[in-house]
Amino acid sequence: MERTLAPLHVDEGSPETSRTHLQSAIIVASTTLVFTGCGINFAFGVFQELYDSMSKEPNTPFTSATPAQIDLIGTLSIALMTIGAPFATAWTKQYPPRYVIWASGVIHASALLCASFSQHLWQFILTQGILLGMATCLTYMPSVTVAPTWFTLHRGLAMGMILAGTGIGGVAWPLAFRYLIQSVGFRNTLRVTAGISFVLICGSGTFIRWPASQITRIQAENAASSRSSTIFRLPLVNWRVVRSRKFIAHALGAALQSAAYYTPVFFFASFARTLGYSQATSANFIAISNAANALGKVAIGYAADRMGRLNTLVITTLISAVSVLALWLPSCTSAAQSTGSALFIAFTIFYGIFASAYVALFPTSLVELFGVQNFVSVNGLLYMVRGFATLVGTPVAGALIRGNHEKSSSSHTESEKTCPAQCRRLYISTIYHHQASESNDFSSPIRLIYADSSFTI
Repeated sequence: MERTLAPLHVDEGSPETSRTHLQSAIIVASTTLVFTGCGINFAFGVFQELYDSMSKEPNTPFTSATPAQIDLIGTLSIALMTIGAPFATAWTKQYPPRYVIWASGVIHASALLCASFSQHLWQFILTQGILLGMATCLTYMPSVTVAPTWFTLHRGLAMGMILAGTGIGGVAWPLAFRYLIQSVGFRNTLRVTAGISFVLICGSGTFIRWPASQITRIQAENAASSRSSTIFRLPLVNWRVVRSRKFIAHALGAALQSAAYYTPVFFFASFARTLGYSQATSANFIAISNAANALGKVAIGYAADRMGRLNTLVITTLISAVSVLALWLPSCTSAAQSTGSALFIAFTIFYGIFASAYVALFPTSLVELFGVQNFVSVNGLLYMVRGFATLVGTPVAGALIRGNHEKSSSSHTESEKTCPAQCRRLYISTIYHHQASESNDFSSPIRLIYADSSFTI
């Protein structure tokens, strides 16, 4: 396979204009990739609610399946989206990024097609869970690895716009899935989605390339690699960086956040049903959350370029934790159904805006903390940590759903509210007390970082 990483053509007569056009192309292409790959994954709540209802019916692929077993489909897909990050980022350096993304388009479509013909739960776990997660990893990681290297001053805004694709996709895909499921059935819905995703992923992948400023360095690193290395070679890791306090703090924070983050996303629709909403209306809560998600990432990304990306990360994560205790918990314990519904709607919006900010600011903070030269390997490792943590949080919530409908509803909502709050409070403590400065001195004093200045604690 060709390993030449050629830069895009640049008109030397107007370098600034040409670079702006290239940056715009990167944003549009990356947003489309995130919209498709991640958006489909984050809309799994629609399928989860459908599969849960089918588990109570005879002669279906999900008959007698527990909520935890069904949840495993979406959890594996989300987890594998980042567990394979070290390999995906390595391949993005070894080969032209568009090759990696084209491969993901083929795997993504194949996973959905195979799922549409599945007849047993384990087959859905294998296709809509494992295979789809692997494909999404090869779509998502090149986007969040290549794009940050194109920007400096406006990196927060750029990544906010790109990762808003998860929210935009989270609005569009649930509505499309709900309509298609009611019109043509869930199997044909999976088939239609396979065709659309193939076109969007492969088409957008064509525009994803490294900036010219990174080509020489990447080619030198590839040339220095052993010629006997295989396709499964991982990028070399600077162990001095990995052993630093800032890496350990970021890894712990990433694990705790990921263990909690996806639980509400997956169970919004199911919880809404316990408040008396219809099946169709319940699915709209996923869309509401994702709409807030998209707007929040762009607005907070813009603010982060001025307030400091790490400071913004801390503030928004704290707000998302408080919203769990202040809004979601009371919505469950309120005696008046109207009050509970209002609180849950407010929580859906607040959580969508502030919890999602972590996803947008995570890669930008890595560039600042560890430098461009360490970004690819550190990015892959920390995304892998996030993936493994996801395998813990959401399945635990699903496993607590037991007994009859009323009992299970109470059980899973209580646990879902407690787990995210505790994890995020721990994350805030960790990131605030252990985060290091943006310099490459990994033993330097701890600092809070602002856009134009910083001060030592």
